[in-house]
Amino acid sequence: MEKQMKLTEDMFQPAVDNFKEAEKITRPSMSYWADVWRRLKTNKLAMFGLVIIIILLIMAIIGPYLNGYSYYEQDFTKKNLKPNAEHWFGTDTSGRDLFTRAWYGARISLFIGFMAALVDFVVGVVYGGISAIKGGRTDNVMMRIAEVLYAIPYLLMVILVMIAMKRGIWPIIIAMTITGWIPMARLVRGQVLQLKELEFVHAANAMGANMGWILRKHMIPNTLGPILVNLTLTVPTAIFAEATLSYLGLGVQPPQASWGTLVNDALGSIHIGNLYQLYIPAILISLTMLAFNVFGDGLRDALDPRLRN
Repeated sequence: MEKQMKLTEDMFQPAVDNFKEAEKITRPSMSYWADVWRRLKTNKLAMFGLVIIIILLIMAIIGPYLNGYSYYEQDFTKKNLKPNAEHWFGTDTSGRDLFTRAWYGARISLFIGFMAALVDFVVGVVYGGISAIKGGRTDNVMMRIAEVLYAIPYLLMVILVMIAMKRGIWPIIIAMTITGWIPMARLVRGQVLQLKELEFVHAANAMGANMGWILRKHMIPNTLGPILVNLTLTVPTAIFAEATLSYLGLGVQPPQASWGTLVNDALGSIHIGNLYQLYIPAILISLTMLAFNVFGDGLRDALDPRLRN
């Protein structure tokens, strides 16, 4: 039988009655949004998208002033010049500097994308939230109206708006947002219908809170995650839609430029080998859509409470 080890006082350390140390939180407290940012930073692809978006926004602001040319200045002695030291992106068929026009076009395209997303956010959140909160007949009537509007072909709606109004930035935004808010309204309605059956909403009703207060304080904050993700995906969709409309000749009026009008202008010189006039706006459109999509995917993962650790 093995000999038992003899216990001595040197083997023990007396416990200290220090309740402050016992209750000390080893991990610092962190708010929900701080935790979202922490998890978002670990997603390299999402951060890549965010950096690209920031660069595009900065260049849209300062880009048209970097090389000293205006977006409308024509010089037919320099038309169709390939990229060089003087004209960094080359010139178009009218001798206008493409670098200046590309970043001026970014300003218009991004403005249209963000404004369309903002209108969709405001109208969709209010409409979908009220529809879900009211419920019953009100909900049924409001959603049938939305479905009737959504059934109208998008291109037909745009053409009707363009006929009724002059071509420009605001008619494009109006044409996009007449029915563009409906997917957001459906998303918000579905989220609110789930939340309105939870205990904290019943408690607020029991305490006499009105519908607007419940929607503002409880419903919208708890649906903010899916709403923000949908918002980040709405911006590139609106930019691509604007590019399509400009390509079809329904975009901004010359000499204003957007990425879609640059693509449309480049089609006339493809047959003489000036493909750079098409590649530059096409690359910018593709890069913008990629950046917003990967950032939106990363934001969705960061906002998901089930992925917290």
